[in-house]
Amino acid sequence: MHHAPVLIECTFTCSKPITVSVQPVQDATLQLLVVCTVPAMAEQLATGWHSENSRPAFQIVPGVAQLRAQLREKRWDAVLHWLNHAGSTPASSLKTLRDRNLDTPLILIADPVDQRTAIKALSAGAHDVVFIDRLARLAPAVEREVREASHRADHRAALEMLHDSEARLRALTSNLPGLVFNLQRDVGGGYRFLYAGEGSLRLLGLKQHELRGTTRRFFDAIHTDDRARLVEALESSAHTGNALIWEGRLKNGINWIDMRSMPHRNDEGTVQWTGIATDISQSKQTEAELRESRAQLAALSSHLEAAKEEERERIARDIHDELGSILVRLKIEATLLASKLSPDISPKARSIENLLDQAMGTASRVARQLRPGILKEFGLPAAIECQADDFAHSTGIPCKAQCDDGIELDSDTSLALFRIVQEALTNVAKHAHASLVVVRLRREHGNIALEIRDNGRGIAEHDMDKPRSFGLRGIRERVQSLNGGFHIATAEQGGALLILKVPARRGDDLTLTEPEEVFQQDLF
Repeated sequence: MHHAPVLIECTFTCSKPITVSVQPVQDATLQLLVVCTVPAMAEQLATGWHSENSRPAFQIVPGVAQLRAQLREKRWDAVLHWLNHAGSTPASSLKTLRDRNLDTPLILIADPVDQRTAIKALSAGAHDVVFIDRLARLAPAVEREVREASHRADHRAALEMLHDSEARLRALTSNLPGLVFNLQRDVGGGYRFLYAGEGSLRLLGLKQHELRGTTRRFFDAIHTDDRARLVEALESSAHTGNALIWEGRLKNGINWIDMRSMPHRNDEGTVQWTGIATDISQSKQTEAELRESRAQLAALSSHLEAAKEEERERIARDIHDELGSILVRLKIEATLLASKLSPDISPKARSIENLLDQAMGTASRVARQLRPGILKEFGLPAAIECQADDFAHSTGIPCKAQCDDGIELDSDTSLALFRIVQEALTNVAKHAHASLVVVRLRREHGNIALEIRDNGRGIAEHDMDKPRSFGLRGIRERVQSLNGGFHIATAEQGGALLILKVPARRGDDLTLTEPEEVFQQDLF
C-alpha cells in the first residue's frame, strides 16, 4: 500500500504545525479540518490514511471558535470530529456548518465504546462514523463523502439554473402580449395542455390550472362557429408538419385570438406545439372599420360616377338635340345663301359651309364621347370599335379593335368597360408614344376579358404609384365595383399591357381560370 505525505497543522496558542510524511502517489490533496484537542491523535489519522487517489492535509482545531475561524478563511473538503476528544460536541460542529450554509461533510472519529453516541450524532446529521480500530475506512469514507458533496453541489447549481430559467421564462411569458402554450396531441387524437402561461387569464378568462392537462375549457372558450376550423387546423398541422396558423373568435363573438406555432413530432408519435396565442381583437376591429370605410368610399365613388354619367348624358343630349339642330339649320341656310350669291362671293360661302361641317362633326364626336348612343343601341362591342376609330382619327395612331360576337352585358357593366377603354386610350395618347394600339374584348369561362396593349415605351411600377395617377386609380375602382380583377404591366416585347376581367353577369363572382402568367403569354 502506498502512502501520501500528510500535513498536520495544530491550531493552538503555543503549538506549531506538525508534518508527517509518507510516500506520495498523486497530487489530489484533500483539505481536512480535524476538531480535536490532542495533536497526537491527528498523527494517528495520518498513519491510518490509506489511499492511492488522494492525500490529506490535516489541520487541527480544538473547538467551535477555531472551527468557525478556519471556515471563514477558506474552503474545506471535510470536517473530522473526534468524539470525546474535542472541545465541542458534534451538534455544535454541525450547527456551525449549517449557520454558514455549508454542505461540508462531517465525519465522526470514535472509539468503539462510543457507538451509541455516534449513532445519535448520525441521526442528528453527521455524514459517517469511522471507529478508531478501523481507520482503514477513513480514506474511502472521506473520498466518498467528498464526491457526494460535490454531486450535491452540482445538483444545487443545476437546480438554481433551472429555477433561474423558470423565473426568466415566467417573467418573459407574463410580459408577452398573449398566451404562451405547450399543446400536445397524443396518438389517439386527444389534446392536452402541458403548459399554459399567465396570459391565459387575460386572453381567455381562464386560470393556468384550468387549462393544464386538458383542452375542454379551452375549446369551450372558442366560438362554436370557429371551433371546427381550429380542430381542422390542428389536425392539418399534425399530419403535414406545417405551421399552425389559425385565428378565430372567442365565445362572446367579439374578441379574436391568433394562434401560431410549429409542430414537433416525438418518437412515440405524439405531436407538440409550443407557441403563442395573441389577442387580435383591436386589429380585427380596425380591419372591419377599414372595410366599412372603403365600402362607404366605394359607394360614394359609385354615386359620384352615376351623377357624372347623368350629367354627361344631359350634356350629350343637349349637344345632339339643341346644338346639333342649330348647326343643321345654319348649314341649310348657308347652302341656300351660297346658291344666291355672285360667283366672286361663293368661295366665302363654301368656306362657311366647311366650317359648319367641322363644327357638326366635332359636336357629334363630343356627344359620343360624353354618352355614346351607339352603346345603348348596339352594345359594347360596337361602341368600342367606334371609339377605336375616333381615337385613330383624332390622334393618328392606328387602333385595332377585336371583339367577340354575342357579348351582351347590362348597361352599368357596358358603360364601365367603355369608360375604361376611353381612359386607357387617353393615357396611350398622352404618355405611351406608341405607333399601334390593340383592344380586344372576349368571353372567357364565364368572364368578360378586356385587353389593351400598345407598343410604346411601357409603364414602370413607380408610375403606377404616383400620387396623382387618377386615371389608373379610376380604372381600378371601376373594376372593383364590378367584382373584377385588374392587372397592368410592361408587355414582353415592349409597351404597356392592361388586362382586366369581370363577371359576365353583374353580381356574380369572378371565375378563376389559368394563372395570370399563362394568361399573358397567350395574348394576341
